[in-house]
Amino acid sequence: MLLLRLKSPILSQNSYSFLLKSCIARKAVEPGKQLHARLFINGIIFHDFNLATKLVNLYSICHSLTYAHNLFDKIPKRNLFLWNILIRGYAWNGPYESAFQLYHQLLDHGLDPDNFTFPFLLKACSGLSAINLGKAIHNRVIKTGWEMDVFVGAALIDMYAKCGYVNESRLVFDNIMNRDVVLWNSMLATYAQNGHPEECMKLCCEMVFQNFMPTEATLVTAISASADLGAINQGRELHGYSWKLGFVFNDKVKTGLVDMYAKSGNVKIARVLFEELREKRLVSWNAMITGYAMHGHAHEALNLFKRMLEYSTQPDHITFVGVLSACNRGALLDEGQMYFDSMIKDYCIEPSVQHFTCMIDLLGHCNRLNEAYRLITEMKVTPDSGVWGALLNSCKIHGNVELGELALERLIKLQPDDAGNYVILSNIYAQAGKWERLQNLRKVMIERNIKKSIACSWIEVKNKIHAFVCGDTSHPMSDELYEELEKMGEFMAEAGYIPNTSPVFFDVEDDEKMEMVNGHSERLAIAFGLISTPPGAKLLVTKNLRVCEDCHVVIKLISKIKKREITVRDVNRYHHFKDGICSCGDYW
Repeated sequence: MLLLRLKSPILSQNSYSFLLKSCIARKAVEPGKQLHARLFINGIIFHDFNLATKLVNLYSICHSLTYAHNLFDKIPKRNLFLWNILIRGYAWNGPYESAFQLYHQLLDHGLDPDNFTFPFLLKACSGLSAINLGKAIHNRVIKTGWEMDVFVGAALIDMYAKCGYVNESRLVFDNIMNRDVVLWNSMLATYAQNGHPEECMKLCCEMVFQNFMPTEATLVTAISASADLGAINQGRELHGYSWKLGFVFNDKVKTGLVDMYAKSGNVKIARVLFEELREKRLVSWNAMITGYAMHGHAHEALNLFKRMLEYSTQPDHITFVGVLSACNRGALLDEGQMYFDSMIKDYCIEPSVQHFTCMIDLLGHCNRLNEAYRLITEMKVTPDSGVWGALLNSCKIHGNVELGELALERLIKLQPDDAGNYVILSNIYAQAGKWERLQNLRKVMIERNIKKSIACSWIEVKNKIHAFVCGDTSHPMSDELYEELEKMGEFMAEAGYIPNTSPVFFDVEDDEKMEMVNGHSERLAIAFGLISTPPGAKLLVTKNLRVCEDCHVVIKLISKIKKREITVRDVNRYHHFKDGICSCGDYW
């Protein structure tokens, strides 16, 4: 648009309107400013409400809110549509407080908010994480009769979800009878993004049962939930279903599948889908790089990162979490330090807690504990439990009592009731022969009523998730599970296996400790998989805590004895067991 070359000094109002519509469609703010100047010089701007409104809209969507607000204050007669345009601008771009200032001014002018005003305000509440303000808006929604509107309902669901109030989101959802697909998608996203993948999958099935056609957003959310559940069979069904619905060439759905297969241990399938993408966006590269890193395929992750740079795709902080994780999982200290420095110097990305955690874990595993601790002291962000936990775990690997005690001291302040941290330090004391300190630590745990976290593992068999806790006897096939474990114990004993009972932090006899270790949740899940699937079938087990050293040894033996590929996804990483070897190289 060459606005400055227009021959006529004064255009018709229809011409101005057309040009402004074009600017809005293209988000072209500079040509819009030229039009604004011409309208001002010609004395039209304050006499044509529609043109002024279009200018406010242009400035708002182009993030030029100062221009939008200044022009808004000069328009004598403002209707609700104009107020909504400016409120939307602040709700999308901030400062969010300005959206509420305009809202109160709107009320003072005798106007009533509508089903556009409320979603914008609720988005601003989400941005501020202001649940009380959000509830006040919700009350106003009810008073003005908009509580059954699907757009307002979707915004309420999203606001409560962003503030962590999942139950309130569901109450809003259940209260709206005439739901559309947008409302369903909002509730699905609420469950998926707040750590409730199973509820997300159930609701997705209900949505389809009620004859709602899944959209791109539906499928991406459901695929993400199946990935979080480690439910590979459900993920495959969603894969086939999405292709059946015509999403075979949809890059967003395909990227979701890349992430799902990578998280479920099928990195080869993930890579095939990745290569099929018509447009490889940053989120796609990140999904594949992170997927490789999660499974310990360090060199594949770093090679893909180099290829990404060759494609002139600019990395972000998520990319470097994947890259540094890959270096950590592969014990690539020099590469990790190089990429960490490059992230800061070459890409101007300030390290987050996640980046520091990767580096501290890498330094610690490589027995550079003093450097790891020095890096913690130099952090510009506050160290969290992940940082101190990485240092504590490294202290256990290398038997550093003093730094281990310091790390636990910091962890107690952050996670006073987490027994796992006490257990790690107790193992450090035991390895170093510090029995008096070990007894004192046990007394502290008793005095503070510190109880070990409940470990849970789950496995999907025939499209059903089976969950187990340590020593579980509630499963209908419990007798068969323990019988299978007993048989496996005999085979392993013949192979020279001796149980390591150090993870058991109880004052009980050795035979009781062995029984406790034998009943660990991941073993029960694997035993169920062994007796419930055909010989040679691959098993995928997910655990909410770290796999203990003894279980790690046992699963390696089971994979060799039973000739099975077993993948265990614990809170730290993926372990791929095959022929008595783990992909982590016993480094985790």
